[in-house]
Amino acid sequence: MTQPLPPRIEPATQPLGMLASLRAARSNVLRIIPAIAYTQPIVTGTTGHARWHMVQGPEGMKRLFLDNVENYPKSEVMLRMLRPAVGDSLFTSVGAQWRWQRRAIAPVFAARNVEALAPMMTATAERACERLAGAGSAEMVAEMLSATFDVICDVALSGREHFDAETYGEAITRYFLTVGRASLLDFLEVPHWVPRPAELFGRGAVKTMHTMVARAIEARRREATGGADDLLDHMLAARDPESGRTMSPRDLLHNMQFFIVAGHETTALSLAWALYLLAHDQPAQDRAREEAKDVLQGGPCGHEELDRMPGITAILDETMRLYPPVGMLARNVREADTLYDREIRPRETIFVNTWSLHRHHDYWERPDHFDPTRFGPDQQRNRYLHLPFGAGPRVCVGANFAMMQAGIILATLLSRYRFAPKGPRPEPIMHMTVRPDPGVTLEITPH
Repeated sequence: MTQPLPPRIEPATQPLGMLASLRAARSNVLRIIPAIAYTQPIVTGTTGHARWHMVQGPEGMKRLFLDNVENYPKSEVMLRMLRPAVGDSLFTSVGAQWRWQRRAIAPVFAARNVEALAPMMTATAERACERLAGAGSAEMVAEMLSATFDVICDVALSGREHFDAETYGEAITRYFLTVGRASLLDFLEVPHWVPRPAELFGRGAVKTMHTMVARAIEARRREATGGADDLLDHMLAARDPESGRTMSPRDLLHNMQFFIVAGHETTALSLAWALYLLAHDQPAQDRAREEAKDVLQGGPCGHEELDRMPGITAILDETMRLYPPVGMLARNVREADTLYDREIRPRETIFVNTWSLHRHHDYWERPDHFDPTRFGPDQQRNRYLHLPFGAGPRVCVGANFAMMQAGIILATLLSRYRFAPKGPRPEPIMHMTVRPDPGVTLEITPH
């Protein structure tokens, strides 16, 4: 029997005017993508007086992420949406500020340090299984957010003592729905320093998040010497090997805030999407379960066990192809350039369209279908065709951490439970991240 096509967005077939673009961007960024973006490597258009280019070809991605990366900084609109929450952190900073932070933070996510955190991820996966015991059914976005929040709190802050997960999660959602949405003033190209109305409504969310993170950092500073050997401990000790510079209290707050938000929400969404896809493809779920049970033999999953389960990693890679954590980014243009056959001018906007790259008809066979075998160990492809974590010098520093966390949780869940469809079919909606709306409700039975 043919598996149902995973949820997708019907692309726009007619050009959108300014107001229609604003409505689409505020309700679901994916709706501004035209149909031609799934068959062409670059699309050029105008909104009002502003000229933009949507790039979804691997050659263009390599130019943006690697060959001419300094020419394409993050757009001021995107920075306006992010800076109230994460300040001038590793994700939003540029130039010398970015370089010293990257040099200081990169060793924190070295393979040996990430592998040392695996037992905490294993314990979290076990707790997630315990919460599902006897549930019958559950909404998996909420369940996975709770699980990955456990991981972040354990590996970043050695526990949840200073965090109320529900309050913090509500603050993140409120932030994304206020500050994290496009404004009419953005489309009118009003300078970013002019306050947007939504920023006023998001201030409470920012204060809630910052207060909780600051409280955790201060509590750690008061602890006895020796530390807890967690992410915050590493961040407190992080030092730029060239300048010797360490993080100020403000640097620490903003970077910890970014890692907590990005490190748990994006992974949770990928897990929820993966479980949805497997619930609708029982043969693929059965193969993954057999792999997990064969390796784990009823025991816990750690990083060594995960290394022996390529099928679990392939499922996550295919899930993030269909539902990349961030489906689109915006870049400014500093100096004139050429992408494909297009003249790129200063001050224009580049949309880095990962969503369409991952579903492009020229690069993927049956691009809208779920097929984890695309990522088998014998499969080869252009490095710039699959970019869930970006690429180049600004590739996500926590990619290995995220993949280990997701893999351990997914393998543990599949070894204990069978998942089947139950709730409404979700629609992929992107504001900052690609979320399933209204969620992923599944039937859960012990196996």
